[in-house]
Amino acid sequence: MSVALGTTRPLPVRTTPVRDPGNLLASLPRTAPYAWVRHGEGLVGWGEAARAEVPPGPGRFTWARRWLSAVFAGATVDDAVRTPGSGPVAFGTFTFDEDAPGSTLVVPQAVLARKGGQAWLTTIGEDPPLETFTPLADPGRISYGDGSLTAPEWEHVVARAAQRIRDGELEKVVLARDLLATAEHPIDVRLLLIRLARRYPECYTFSVAGLVGATPELLIRRTGQEIESLVLAGTTPRGTGPADDLARGRALLASAKDRHEHECAIASVRQTLAPLCSSLRTPDEPELMVLPNVQHLASHVSGRLADGASVLDVVAAMHPTAAVGGTPTRTAIRVIRELEGMDRAGYAGPVGWIDAHGDGEWGIALRSGIVEGRQARLFAGGGIMGDSDPTAELAEAQAKFRVMQYALEG
Repeated sequence: MSVALGTTRPLPVRTTPVRDPGNLLASLPRTAPYAWVRHGEGLVGWGEAARAEVPPGPGRFTWARRWLSAVFAGATVDDAVRTPGSGPVAFGTFTFDEDAPGSTLVVPQAVLARKGGQAWLTTIGEDPPLETFTPLADPGRISYGDGSLTAPEWEHVVARAAQRIRDGELEKVVLARDLLATAEHPIDVRLLLIRLARRYPECYTFSVAGLVGATPELLIRRTGQEIESLVLAGTTPRGTGPADDLARGRALLASAKDRHEHECAIASVRQTLAPLCSSLRTPDEPELMVLPNVQHLASHVSGRLADGASVLDVVAAMHPTAAVGGTPTRTAIRVIRELEGMDRAGYAGPVGWIDAHGDGEWGIALRSGIVEGRQARLFAGGGIMGDSDPTAELAEAQAKFRVMQYALEG
């Protein structure tokens, strides 16, 4: 059911404690699953109590906040759990480019959650959806084809971007590329989610409106007035063995190019969050985040909001970060539009959930793809600096594609 702004009707909402459901993702029915899971905790949902296609443009987050306020204000809530993520919850995905259509908010009819030793079920409506679980379906053989650009064409784009940086037009730009995957049989999103969560437990495995992936990057978490963010910028592929892996990690920490890229990303987050916070803490030095396919430079940021801003207010202020756009941001977005040669859709845009109290978790939709039927459009990218080598940047993107390729192939 779609609910337009200004025409919402009251939603009867009931949240009750339940026994530990085990694997949340294994509880999902096949039809249009919603998910946000890390280390086995999080939320999964199905059905649609309300849905909105957010109009593109600079006012899209304001429109989304108004729509959510109308939906949540009209809900009659019986919440026996009273914790972030209980009561009515909306899952959302916003396109990277504010002018691109495709941003979506959905309030599922049913949400099953587990967090901090608690588990609960939220249902909406007089007759909650009773979905029948069906066995997971393997997509069969997967074939791949070029996306918007071939590999050599994308290397040429990287070289052009690096030259513009050396010419002083900007400091950094993040360029992405896509890869088209075609399966022998319709792709079961649940299977992708289970594989991603099993192999990448440190990441946030998500599914919203066809956008599926496992992102290592937490854009923002709001719990009351406390906020947290994880900034990733600077990447190297994993090594061929323990010694090579260790050497690559040390080289990444010592890399002037990657450290500068990371400093740009931290400065962007600090500049954005400082006006919203009464206190803000950023580390002096990054640490290594080691994933099965790559290593990242990572910095944990935390703070306390100065007023009652919701998590979506903070998302609106932060997107796009330098980690997925570039520095300066407006110049980088213009260069992306000129050079990249594709529509990113939800890739590198905000994805996550928000509850009626303004709490929630939103990540940046990296290591992801858009799934429809037998087709999946996969995305990957990296930060380009003045001394970036196109061949190395292509190899980094290929390493990032492996996340979704593993999900498809097993």
